[in-house]
This record gives sequence, C-alpha cells and structure tokens, in this order.
Amino acid sequence: MLRNISYHDDIRAVALIGRSGCGKSTFLRILGGLIPASEGAVRVDGEAATDSEEYRKKIGFVFQQGGLFSHLSALDNITLPLEKVHGLSQAQAQAKGYELLSRFGLENEAVKKPAQLSGGQKQRVSIARAIAPKPKLLLLDEPTSALDPEYTTEVLDMIRELRDEHLTFIIATHEMGFAYHACDKVLFLSDGEILEHGESGQVFAEPETRELKEFLSKMLEWKV
Repeated sequence: MLRNISYHDDIRAVALIGRSGCGKSTFLRILGGLIPASEGAVRVDGEAATDSEEYRKKIGFVFQQGGLFSHLSALDNITLPLEKVHGLSQAQAQAKGYELLSRFGLENEAVKKPAQLSGGQKQRVSIARAIAPKPKLLLLDEPTSALDPEYTTEVLDMIRELRDEHLTFIIATHEMGFAYHACDKVLFLSDGEILEHGESGQVFAEPETRELKEFLSKMLEWKV
C-alpha cells in the first residue's frame, strides 16, 4: 500500500528502488492507469492517470514476466496491439513489427512463440511491443528479475539504448549499477513511501536515511 506519496519533477530516466513489497509495482500500475489511486491526484504531463483506454494507449508497460500472449508468435505479439488498439493497418503493423525485431536482433525469432524463446528474448519482445506505438512514457516493472545474468545484461543494454534515444521511462529495478549509471534520477521507496529522491549520483553517494543506507549496504554487499 502506498501512502503519503508526493512527487513532482521533470524526468527522463528514473529508477524506483527499494525492498520487495515496498510499493514499486503498485506505484507503476497507478501511473500506467492499470489500477486507480484510492485518493489524491496523479498526473503525467498534466494528464490525469486513469484506467481509460485513451490514457493507457499513451503508456508502454513491461511486466516482470513479460506478459506476452503465449499462443501468438513474437511478431504477432507486437502487431496485434498495433492493429486492435492503435488502429494501424495490417501492413503498417507488420512493417513496424519487423523493423523492431530486426533492430533488437530478433528477426530470426519472428515466428517463434514465447515458449520457444529465451528469457532475454522474451523480455526484448515485450519491450519492442511496449515501444511500438511510441508511448510518451515507458514503465518497466523489474524486467530482469527472473533472468540469468547474461540475459539481464541484454535487456538492460536495450533499455539504455532507448534512453539514449530520449525515450522517457521509469523502471523498478534491483540492478543498482543500472540505476546509478543509466538513470538520471532515483526514487527510494520504503513501506509505501518515497523516503528519498534525487539525482542518481547524489542518492547513491550520500544516502540520508537509515533505511536507504541499510538497503544499499545489503544490495552492494557481494558486488565485486
């Protein structure tokens, strides 16, 4: 449960960090219009975050397990929402789908279904699907949490590439190196509250609260 959340800023690449169960996923789902806030106002670029289809069409969302349709191919997972939700013709959707699969090194996987893909490939397809309609905001809910290290690097490199192309995103992550190096700003959540936020370098170098100091010491304890 979130409580006493108050945050306003111009953002480009933001990392949400904190222990499991601290509210990161709920925070993203409210921003994405997937669940309503019980009180208060939530606005993205001045627009109220609601569960309306018109609002959600402007937001890209990547879930922990990707959320791909298991009965569809990698290509169809990208093209179906473009046709059914965003109104593209079949030809336009196919062209966009192949373009993204090729860009992210997945052209040979176009006809494969999710069960035939590696974890990293599934998450890259999920990200391709999320960015296909050019959303104004991309939300990623721990997209590497179930991946082996090599696939984690694959996916994080892809997200960093999107950052370099000025796509605005918020990512909930336990990858502290990515939060520090690839995100401009960090929000630290604890027990449903934002305890600290600021420029990533400052937050990591000078944590102010006991909770963040303890969290970082645990997360970085076994880092080389």
